[in-house]
Amino acid sequence: MTTDPAALASEYFETITDLMARIRTEEQTAVAEAARLLADQIAADRLIHVYGPGGHSNLASQEVFFRAGGLMHVSAILDEGTLLSGGALRSMAIERTPGYGRIVIEDNQLGPGDLLILVNAYGINTALIDAALTAREHGCTLIGVSSRVHADSTAPEHPARHPSRQNLHDVVDLHLDTKVPVGDAAIEIDGVAERTGAVSTFANAFTMNWLMMSTVAALAERGIDPPIWRSGNAPGGDEANGQFIANFTGRVRSL
Repeated sequence: MTTDPAALASEYFETITDLMARIRTEEQTAVAEAARLLADQIAADRLIHVYGPGGHSNLASQEVFFRAGGLMHVSAILDEGTLLSGGALRSMAIERTPGYGRIVIEDNQLGPGDLLILVNAYGINTALIDAALTAREHGCTLIGVSSRVHADSTAPEHPARHPSRQNLHDVVDLHLDTKVPVGDAAIEIDGVAERTGAVSTFANAFTMNWLMMSTVAALAERGIDPPIWRSGNAPGGDEANGQFIANFTGRVRSL
């Protein structure tokens, strides 16, 4: 591969857009079904819980929370344990710690009637699977967002795996496949041993925003105009958001 910056930009751009095109083409049915489930919750004035246990997977839960154009019913579980701000090696150790995901779900008091979206680039880590199994035990509806090929290609004995060796796509009610390639980084440069140019954040953000927009559309088809965040930096943003804040203060933990 060339080392010319313009050529690298072109290759990276094409890699990312090809990946998102695959998601768009192959996940339409799953996204439509997931949007229906989310619309059911919002129509009943129930929250949509989103948890991304994993260093960079946490970004996916933040991407759709308190976000301009995003649904106010989204409640991100921003647990400090696996956030990179607490230390990258600490984050990785915690996401591999059995029982941690159970603590997070039980601390957030999720139970029957709740809907939880679990987002993780690779779909295998221990905290993630513990969170899924615990939420399922407590009667939650589960939607998983992760890469099937990455999970299926990861050896059963990999140290990141849950003791049960299960994948996220095996333990949720509905799965959206982000198709992130094994290793995440996708670009090769001559003379460099490792690949560079990770793609999972793009895949997660595209999939999650597509799901949120599809949910808004599903609600509109029912004649429901859902509360949507307007940027506080845009004209009238504070006033527009202020109409709905009282309904979510105290219900959305991270608000």
